[in-house]
Amino acid sequence: MPRPVWSGAISFGLVTIPIKVLSATESHNISFHQVHEKDGGRIRYQKVCTLDDKVLSQDEIGRGYEISKDQVIPVTDAELDSMPLPTAKAIEIVAFVPASSIDPIRIGDSYYLAADGQVAAKPYKLLREALGRSDRVAIAKFAWHNRERLGLLQVLDGDVIALHAMRWPDEIRDSSAVAPPAMDIDDSEVDGAVALIDAMTTDDLSGFHDEYRKALEEVIHAKAEGHRVEMPEQEEAPAGQVVDLMAALNASVEQARASRGEDATVHEIPKTKAPAKKTAAKKTTAKKAPARKKAG
Repeated sequence: MPRPVWSGAISFGLVTIPIKVLSATESHNISFHQVHEKDGGRIRYQKVCTLDDKVLSQDEIGRGYEISKDQVIPVTDAELDSMPLPTAKAIEIVAFVPASSIDPIRIGDSYYLAADGQVAAKPYKLLREALGRSDRVAIAKFAWHNRERLGLLQVLDGDVIALHAMRWPDEIRDSSAVAPPAMDIDDSEVDGAVALIDAMTTDDLSGFHDEYRKALEEVIHAKAEGHRVEMPEQEEAPAGQVVDLMAALNASVEQARASRGEDATVHEIPKTKAPAKKTAAKKTTAKKAPARKKAG
């Protein structure tokens, strides 16, 4: 069980629920030190004042807000601590919304909320059951690291209330600048993409693993034991080229089904607009035929 990273209470109307906040995720990233390549010595960083070149200790370092290149306004810890933060020790529920209304791009880090003590067990269960029955999620405000944040409370697996940190609306950038240019897509191409989605659909993500980290651990283990490490040749990324989209979709469906042990036989997805084109061609021929007879 991870150590609590924060403790306080959920404020649900006039109901108070003492809770502890625990991180719901953990990082398995492999960390590296910076070293001098010549002799392997560790690289250290020092915090140096730009005015007198003096190396400073942590208790000599404060905060400052840059107004311009030549003007920085100091802000003390006492000033930050005195700022009005009504949610400093509470996760204050301010609204309830359907879960489907939340844009995933607004979701940040996730935490488990644990009832803090026997007195919190009943109101915790009350909120959990009410959220589950209403099929909604709670929107809350809470303070963390000297700033007020927005959060989402959601029931996971029917037992635990989770807190997802959220970004404020003005923190989401406009996506219109990266939207692709308008173009026509054939219905048969969409059908092919849907077929590929169906072939790749799964209810279980437990089989996915970090292959890069696994390979990196093997390299580190081999070097630690003094073995020579031979790096595999990397395939060059294919250059951008025009491909037959329908052929690529059909091949992808076949590959996806084969990887899951299913029948890899793929019946080519019909091009829905093809009959229309043939009909048009026949009509054109029929109209031209009388003209040739008259000319004769």
